[in-house]
Amino acid sequence: MTANTPAPVPGRELEPLFPVSEPDDLASHVHRQFIGGLGLVLPVLVWFIAGWRHTEGLQQWELLRSVSAYYYTGAVAAFVGILIALAVFLFTYHGYNNEYGRRDRIAAITAGASAVMVAFFPTGSPGDLPEPSWWTQQTGTIHYVSAVVLFGAFTFFCLFLFPKSKVKEGELLPRDKRVRNYIYISCGAAMLVCILWAGSALFTGAPIFWPEALALEFFAVSWLVKGRADRTAITAGRRTLNHGPNPKQLVSRAWSAIRD
Repeated sequence: MTANTPAPVPGRELEPLFPVSEPDDLASHVHRQFIGGLGLVLPVLVWFIAGWRHTEGLQQWELLRSVSAYYYTGAVAAFVGILIALAVFLFTYHGYNNEYGRRDRIAAITAGASAVMVAFFPTGSPGDLPEPSWWTQQTGTIHYVSAVVLFGAFTFFCLFLFPKSKVKEGELLPRDKRVRNYIYISCGAAMLVCILWAGSALFTGAPIFWPEALALEFFAVSWLVKGRADRTAITAGRRTLNHGPNPKQLVSRAWSAIRD
């Protein structure tokens, strides 16, 4: 222990930052929070990077017709990278060791494969930008179908998998579980609306950035709630208030690190 490290205070042991998983949980709350976090930042991050790294031929900071259209901007690395990272976390998601475990795996693998397809088969280019020489109409069709399957899998999680409980039929669910189920079902219903909204663009030609972005946010909220991100946030706040260093200690530690 160094001179700058505060000694532990008896009786004030740190709470675990992430809630302890149930015995039959084959994934973890950390895993679910990462999945939700990736979906949460995707639309905002690609918009910000595309505006910062302006692409000639597009209006700077103006929303494109879809989230997928950012493939053709300076945000391509973030767009593809987040989708592939999301796919990795979905491929390795195992859900729970119960009678619904196979459904968890099938839905997660389906979503992961769809995320890879969305990244590898881009939509058509926005504005007057040219598509790559290898791009065809079939590429765009694969993209659209994959996106629908991806959001369909996310909706399936919300409406049919996340609300499952060990409570026997006829017994009352705990209050916190009832609240979480309400959030899951609300997010699933909202994603269905967003899918239909985006689908209507086939007839109206309207932009679909907002239905795609909102669907991603509802997906993110459902996974963050499933990962008990609220408890993590509360615990982090308590750690900061009860165990965190005061501003003078922070400055002292930063200065010591610079000198060393």
